[in-house]
This record gives sequence, C-alpha cells and structure tokens, in this order.
Amino acid sequence: MEISTNRSDIFIHVHPCYKLDMLNVLFSNPSAVCFLFHVFLSSLSAATVCGNLLVILSIAYFKQLQTPSNALVLSLAVADLLVGIIVFPVTIEFPLTACIFHHNVFCTVRGTFEVCLCTASILNLCCISIDRYYAVCRPLSYKTRMNDNVVLVMILLSWTVSALVGLGLVFVGMNQANCEDCFVDKVVANVMGLIFAFYLPVVIMLCIYLKIFAVAQKQAHSIQNATSHIRKSGGAISKMEKKATKTLATVMGVFLICWLPFFLCTTVMSFSGAYVPLEFIEFLNWLALSNSMLNPLIYAFFYSWFRSAFRMIVSGKIVHGNFTNSKLH
Repeated sequence: MEISTNRSDIFIHVHPCYKLDMLNVLFSNPSAVCFLFHVFLSSLSAATVCGNLLVILSIAYFKQLQTPSNALVLSLAVADLLVGIIVFPVTIEFPLTACIFHHNVFCTVRGTFEVCLCTASILNLCCISIDRYYAVCRPLSYKTRMNDNVVLVMILLSWTVSALVGLGLVFVGMNQANCEDCFVDKVVANVMGLIFAFYLPVVIMLCIYLKIFAVAQKQAHSIQNATSHIRKSGGAISKMEKKATKTLATVMGVFLICWLPFFLCTTVMSFSGAYVPLEFIEFLNWLALSNSMLNPLIYAFFYSWFRSAFRMIVSGKIVHGNFTNSKLH
C-alpha cells in the first residue's frame, strides 16, 4: 500500500508519536499523548493475550471442551494470541507512519506477521461459521461431516492460505523494488490479497449465517405449530430463537465493525490512489486488530461452560486438584 507524502498538509496527519518538518522529514515526538497512546495500546495487547490464553488453557485442560467444534475455536484463539504477542508490540514500536518514511526489515516483518495472523484469524472465523452451519442446518450428519479429520484439514488449510497470502505480499513488495513498472503485479497482489484475506471469507460467513438464521426461524415456527403440547413450550422456543438471532447479530456485527472500515479504506487506496490521512489509517488498523481481543468474548464468554472454565482457572482451583473431567455448566 503506497501513500503519497508530497502534500504540504500531511505533517498534521501522522502518528501521535511522530512529527514532520516542512521538508517532510519524520522525527520522533515523545509527549504525554504519545505516552497515553502507548499505555492504551499495551493494555489492548495484554487483554488480547489474557483473553485468548484463557480460551486455550480451558480447551487444553477440560476434556468436556475437547471437541472438533472447539478445535476451531482453539485455532482461532492461537491466531489471536499471536496477534497480541507479536503484531501488537511490533506495530506499537513500528507504526505505519514510521514504516512509510523509514522502511526497514522490521517493517517487513511487521507487515508479514500482521497480514498472515490477521488472515488466519478471519479464515478461522469462516471455518467456525461452517461448523455452525452443519450443527444447525444438518444436525443428523453433523458428527460425520465435522469429524476430527475434517476439522484438522480446515485448520491446516486456513493457516496455509494465511501464510501464502502474507509471504506473497512480501514477495511482490521485493519484486517491485527491482522493477520500474510493476503495475500488474501490484494489482494482482492487491486483488488476491483482498479477496482471500477478507472479501471471500466475509461473503461465505454472511451467506452461512443468513442460512442458519433462516433455518432456525423455520424450525422454531414448525415446532410451535406442530402439536398443542409443543405449543405450550412456545415461550422457550421464542427465547431460543431470540438467543440465536442475538448471537448471529453479535458475531457478524462485531466482525464487520472491526474489519470492514479498514478493508474498504485499503481497497479505495489500492485502486484509486485517493489521499487518506495517516492518522485515520492508523486508527482503522487498530480497530481491526481489536477484533482479536473481542473474539474470546464472542466465541467463548458467551457460553456458560467456558465461563465456568474461566472461573476455575482464574481462581486457581485447578492448581489444587485434578478437574480435567469436571462437568462444566
């Protein structure tokens, strides 16, 4: 992603820890705002690490949570944990502003890990939506369709595609440095990266969750109208339907709020060359990364058995005995 720096007003639109002089030379600008900015982002990183670490420990320790479905949640938590451990600190130390004006090997590492791990997080979310589809829409064939081998293939495919997207963008960037006209390579890289890293997974998730919502509503109405005995449980059915609707709205709503603005901005910048203030791009980048902190809340804290596991881990109860076979409620 190339950003022009020859505009005279760009010096007011950079990272709060940097400034530009009249000659467009970037220099460090430590200040109270910069300090508070680092404290906030460090707290965001710590929350991301702690939340996803709880998910990983819960699934690894409690046998009740060791299911094919939760294997996908575990893979998602690993991706988001690495975002908190690697991407957050490196991006704090080498923000977009610094990398545009002083490109070095750390900026390349930053970009590679950011693209790879964030793509892995998004693709794992996509795999979880596929698992939910079979659980709700194909319950009779769920155990045969979503067995351990299938889930393992999905996880390996997610990480492989993520690695290829991350390394592919680095390769294209190195190739552009050695040629005069790389327009075709640039367009191909941007198109393939945007499609596989975001737009294709988003379309798949939207279609799947809309299908799940439609099937859930149809099943609820069918049960309500079946017999007079079942009609008596209409209140429970209505609550289940509302809960399913709330879950689906939360999943897609939080995901799109975090990621859609960043990728729309990236798409516009990649193909139109439009000028966007660097501080706005930095904000969208951090908003997107914050999804890795919110994922444990959406996919784990929402379920009572995960909450029970978290309480046992945080309280230190598992240190004083063997609770691997405990029944979580």
